[in-house]
Amino acid sequence: MRALVWHGKEDIRCDTVSDPEIEDGRDAIIKVTSCAICGSDLHLFHNFIPAMLPGDVMGHETMGEVVETGRGLNGKVKKGDRVVVPFTIVCGECDQCKRGYFSVCQRSNRKKHLADKVFGHTTAGLFGYTHLTGGYPGGQAEYLRVPFADTTVQKVPEGIPDEKLLFLSDIFPTGWQAAVQADIQPTDTVAIWGCGPVGQMAIRSAILLGAEQVVAIDCLPERLEMAEAAGAITINFETENVVERLNELTGGEGPEKCIDCIGMESHVSPAMPDTVYDRAKQILLAESDRPHVLREMIYVCRPGGLISIPGVYGGFADKVPMGAAMNKGLTFRMGQTHVQRWTGDLLRRIEEEQIDPSFVITHEVPLDRGPEMYRTFRDKQDSCIKVVLKP
Repeated sequence: MRALVWHGKEDIRCDTVSDPEIEDGRDAIIKVTSCAICGSDLHLFHNFIPAMLPGDVMGHETMGEVVETGRGLNGKVKKGDRVVVPFTIVCGECDQCKRGYFSVCQRSNRKKHLADKVFGHTTAGLFGYTHLTGGYPGGQAEYLRVPFADTTVQKVPEGIPDEKLLFLSDIFPTGWQAAVQADIQPTDTVAIWGCGPVGQMAIRSAILLGAEQVVAIDCLPERLEMAEAAGAITINFETENVVERLNELTGGEGPEKCIDCIGMESHVSPAMPDTVYDRAKQILLAESDRPHVLREMIYVCRPGGLISIPGVYGGFADKVPMGAAMNKGLTFRMGQTHVQRWTGDLLRRIEEEQIDPSFVITHEVPLDRGPEMYRTFRDKQDSCIKVVLKP
């Protein structure tokens, strides 16, 4: 089959690789009908997250049709089922899964020993996202093996286009969880850094959850226009002072809730000296992450406020002002998304036309153009916000 394969830093190729096979009774094989490039894939593209190996298949936003099943599924997932594949692989039986903490499933990471060493304890297996999370082949391919298919996949109905359903695999639940864990109240100002795909979903989620005002921060006009169309107040950080503008919008009090949809690769600009410092340390391998947004959120957040972090951080961040965070009494909530906790409710919202997640798609191309589109997405060329690939 054809698949997008990691060969090293900024080297993704469309290769022919072996077709997946059933390896366990709870496996299913999916014929991929649509997949997407995620912002967190760029962290792998740039080789900022360790434990990728040449030959690893990329991708964790996937949907398609079940074409083969293991005997242990007992009819729970059947040939011909149309499914979305969340990026989190979950057993459904461990203590964490029973509590709904699916992204820290205790059984699905088949390379648990690596995660134990790096993180202290293992987290869930993830599709196409390094050997720290199991080294599972990803879904930017013609076919995908899904372990624990009966508890991992979300069945979806016919009659709704792939484009409306595909993002149940990651960015829609990720934006939703970011807003839900912010515990939004009707009087809250919610400030969201980053208007990429996850940021756009977080903006709409915060509005659906009843925030008084949502403020979206970015520098790309097409992203800011998309955020404004949803009802957000926008700040272009290249032409406005973010801290001053947020204080103006909140009567000098600061936003109650701040959401970081950027993560480890904050924009680098001489106008923000700490970003230059972080980039220099990255080049010297003295720091893995660029946490400008995290610093800014801690500084501007209202005392007693809450910081929600769906943006991916990969290792070590320098000069994070923990003194300010502690003295202001800020609460932090973060983590990979517990996708299966949200997919049923979000599917209902799509069916009831509360939201159509396909609004974020700007490019839809064949799979073999994937390597080209990684560069287009990275460089934000051609107003690129979200790429969908068709195998």
